[in-house]
Amino acid sequence: MESTELARLRRVAGKQTTSLTHYGRKTGKPHEVTIWFVLDGDRLYIGTANVNRQWVQNVQKTPQVKLSIAGENVEGTARFLIDRAEHERAMAAIRRKYWMFRPIIELGRFLAAIGLMRDKAGSFEVLLAG
Repeated sequence: MESTELARLRRVAGKQTTSLTHYGRKTGKPHEVTIWFVLDGDRLYIGTANVNRQWVQNVQKTPQVKLSIAGENVEGTARFLIDRAEHERAMAAIRRKYWMFRPIIELGRFLAAIGLMRDKAGSFEVLLAG
């Protein structure tokens, strides 16, 4: 049986962004960032083009997060995807959803592959509470 949280997320899965509440790794204070997300089957992914961003470092230290998407609010635990295959699955889902940005994403991947740019992309799977 599908969880209530997952059913609510399915209704808003087509929206473009989520407001992610994360917590400062030193202060513990809540902060918000607006980012892309994708619901791929029963998996919720968030990604970043730069793993050095403050919000990424905060979530890695304190993985409890809150997401707000079109009035739907859910809580969960974010798991940084270290396994390359898992990360690629998440990024493939992000590229499918945000197809209009695919040329820019692919250019970045190409430049990283030939050594002109460092690949700093990362992704999380958010495991829903409840």
